[in-house]
Amino acid sequence: MFTGLVSDVGRVAAVSGDSKLKRIAIDCAYDPAGILIGASIACAGPCLTAVTVTPREGGCTFEVDAAAETLARTTVGTWAPGMRVNLERSLKIGDELGGHLVTGHVDGLAEIVAREPVTGQAGDASGAGDSWAPSERFVLRAPAALARFIAEKGSVCLDGTSLTVNGVAGDTFTVLLIPHTLAVTTWGERRVGDRLNLEVDLIARYAARLTEARAAVEPG
Repeated sequence: MFTGLVSDVGRVAAVSGDSKLKRIAIDCAYDPAGILIGASIACAGPCLTAVTVTPREGGCTFEVDAAAETLARTTVGTWAPGMRVNLERSLKIGDELGGHLVTGHVDGLAEIVAREPVTGQAGDASGAGDSWAPSERFVLRAPAALARFIAEKGSVCLDGTSLTVNGVAGDTFTVLLIPHTLAVTTWGERRVGDRLNLEVDLIARYAARLTEARAAVEPG
């Protein structure tokens, strides 16, 4: 289980395998002493298992295996050496739940259809300058089957990042990225046309399923 708060940005070091199974090596700043073989790490959204951990200067390199289902449903199949990926270690009892409950089970892909800057106005309380650093508003299109699970002021996980939905229009929705998030994740690199790993809110998914099950047994 995760919270969608990115704790490091790793870089893909190597990829081997085929469309049925790939092994991916990722360089990161995590302390290798804290990662056991079999540990779960959210890598740009999908929960993947560390199968090897090798110390390196400034952190470690860990390897994960991605099978056909993951390769088909997520962006993992397109990863290549040099790509940066958002990382999060699994939640421990007692950790702060700063985002929302995230399983690391990606539902599908959302596509960025628009990106626009949103700049704060002069006169902010910090006195840091004439304007705040620009935030960015992203408009994304969700697969039709998943759009019904996305609600205004609800939560989504995109490429491993917990975000609040600002608005919904049909199968599109908007999220706002503040300067801090743009700086410490891969969101600053995202462009129109990019596809991101999407996990809908766990509660929304089960609420919809229970409603469907109830409707199926109740007389019409």
